[in-house]
Amino acid sequence: MGSGRKAADVVALPDTSALSGSEALALRMTSLLLRPHPTIVPPTNVADVVEWFGAMQAQDLASGMWSLGVRLPGSTHADVHAALEHREALRTWPMRGTIHLVPARDARWLLELTGVRALAGAARRREFLGLSEAEADRAADVLGETLAGGGRLTRAECVAALVAAGIDGAGQRGYHLLWYAAQRGVTCIAPNVGTEQTFTLLDEWAPGQRQLDRDEALATLALRYFRSHGPTTRQDFAGWTGLTAADAKRGIAAAGADLTTVLVDGVEAVLHTPLLDAPRAEVDDVLALPGFDEYLLGYKDRALMLAPEHKQAIIPGGNGVFQATVVVGGRVVGTWKRSLAKTRVTLTVHPLADLDAVRRKQVEQALHRYADFLALPPRVNWSD
Repeated sequence: MGSGRKAADVVALPDTSALSGSEALALRMTSLLLRPHPTIVPPTNVADVVEWFGAMQAQDLASGMWSLGVRLPGSTHADVHAALEHREALRTWPMRGTIHLVPARDARWLLELTGVRALAGAARRREFLGLSEAEADRAADVLGETLAGGGRLTRAECVAALVAAGIDGAGQRGYHLLWYAAQRGVTCIAPNVGTEQTFTLLDEWAPGQRQLDRDEALATLALRYFRSHGPTTRQDFAGWTGLTAADAKRGIAAAGADLTTVLVDGVEAVLHTPLLDAPRAEVDDVLALPGFDEYLLGYKDRALMLAPEHKQAIIPGGNGVFQATVVVGGRVVGTWKRSLAKTRVTLTVHPLADLDAVRRKQVEQALHRYADFLALPPRVNWSD
């Protein structure tokens, strides 16, 4: 990767280009696979998309499924579910204690690299829940024994197994113990069975885990983040991964010539080097994105995509629950909600900006694509 030099000997490349905000936004949407990418063959399956990103927010399963679907034109929810059953990717808690989709064979090194700080910070949560570290370790052992041999249990069944072993799984204890076992790399989240979340053993569900040394892991994660999110800042990378500022800097350096430092409206940012030669096409795309998509959650600074006055509408109350967004020309201009019935999906749009008849038609077409993903006929309503 990069020049092949040791990370300690590599320094970030000097500024090689200056980009306006609109140019940066166009390249960022390209990086996020929301428009054609000039340096790669368009991904055709879930494995390709998830490996491109390295990790994708998936704490809300429905949002995670559409994050994949919107990047795989023509795919359906059933297609994506089948891909996850075929283990093209899996869900676990690699970063910041948050569920992500990750490449199946990369789960363990990601957990080891980014999960250390989450595990270190779990002591306070255990104290609040009245759990000891010994109890958490025993719970992980119990789950490992219970699931061994290809076992796959729902969340409720896992908690029942803990209770049967004499471990109190009431309230939030059960969820914490399931998180802890996955954070340690014992278990992972398997695809839902119906509406039920399921768990299985990581090493049985995804055998042959890749092993990377620390510098290679940092370099790989930095490259994957900036190629799929750039141009953006080192601070965004640290915030996304939960790494320290020092490790974030080291990862960028270890990626060598694959990453380049640029200026975006005078602010230092990092970009996947091949994108420097990408055309600066005007952004005019109209998208209906899920609430927990990398388009917003992949950054600490969302100023390029989201006007400050719209933040409250996207994250009501600042509680971390992101609304699904309507994006026009790279900027968030509305939110949308779905209501599912057996024979129809109703999609209600709440505009945050003036949209003329042509734009509204384009928004409805984007929402029809989501309905196609669900294999349901749509009804689109406008809340204004």
